[in-house]
Amino acid sequence: MGKPAWIIAAEKYVGLHEVVGPKHNSTILGWLKKLKAWWAEDETPWCGAFVAECLTEAGVSKAKNWFRALDWKTYGREVSPQLGAILVFARQGGGHVGFYVGEDAHRYYVLGGNQGNSVSYAWIGKDRLAACRWPAEVPVPNTGRVKLAGNGQPSSTNEA
Repeated sequence: MGKPAWIIAAEKYVGLHEVVGPKHNSTILGWLKKLKAWWAEDETPWCGAFVAECLTEAGVSKAKNWFRALDWKTYGREVSPQLGAILVFARQGGGHVGFYVGEDAHRYYVLGGNQGNSVSYAWIGKDRLAACRWPAEVPVPNTGRVKLAGNGQPSSTNEA
């Protein structure tokens, strides 16, 4: 099996940034409208919206409360980390959700939205992992972990 369809969807957005101030990124606003969010600006944390949008584009269900990062802890089924798994992280004041694309000894490499106010790749400490999930309707490929060299890049501590 190649990359999950939701990872292919996510990769096309890498580099997309929110707009600081009174204007907002039209792509993010489009996701929020399609997902029927009650807000229409890109200043509210949108990591869950990004994951929900990518899964939706791939024809896969999303978490009921997709807008709450920590609610992804009960989505689908539990799996071991592997390409495309949905990683849920705890942090002071909330959580973060994104897709597993690799790891080194101490961190996961995560493709996610609202990481530095953009869709990007970020290193996040393994000690923050709250759950590793997979869509219930998609067979788990069990492709195994993707080992990467961190090359001294810093870990994220607050994704927004």
